[in-house]
Amino acid sequence: MQILTVHPKIFAANCYLVSLGEEAVAIDPATPEVLEEAQKRGLVIRYALLTHGHFDHIGGCARLAAAGTKIGCLAKERALALGNDNMGAEFGRIVPPFPIHFTFEDGDVIPLCGMRFAVMATPGHTAGSCCFLTEGEIFTGDTLFRRDIGRCDLPTGSESDMKKSLSRLKKLENLTVYPGHGMPTTLDEEKMYGYLRH
Repeated sequence: MQILTVHPKIFAANCYLVSLGEEAVAIDPATPEVLEEAQKRGLVIRYALLTHGHFDHIGGCARLAAAGTKIGCLAKERALALGNDNMGAEFGRIVPPFPIHFTFEDGDVIPLCGMRFAVMATPGHTAGSCCFLTEGEIFTGDTLFRRDIGRCDLPTGSESDMKKSLSRLKKLENLTVYPGHGMPTTLDEEKMYGYLRH
């Protein structure tokens, strides 16, 4: 499995292109440039998975949808991803409208492009935040970063929910962490030095 990172510009988040061959899954397509970055690498983005619906993680969704990409998110996050509360206005960013083609729930395993993505609901940063696990990796969005966690003081955020979500993550083992912002880490490192110590 190949994981390529499209690094953020300005407010954008990390976008990950995950593939076994020429067909890829984009996790958090933050900017429209994700499409060109995939094309440079000979990849076709068939699906996009959203860890949550904030503007800096979904800015490329409209462009991808127009190119035929199917977009999915946790059912509980659908309204935020499609609505006007995605925090874009607060930062002077407008997210072009896009469709959500499919939704999923905590515990679902989604087969895409020859890979399997297990869904773990991790509310806290938003009510419908989630992580995706596959092949020894976990994509954590704004739930867990290297030595940090996502803010819980934004609309639909919850500190108590975040604590519960971190407790769930702490029970996992031997996974490389690909966060929504910053550099990758591992669960072992975060259990030793980061927020998973608590």
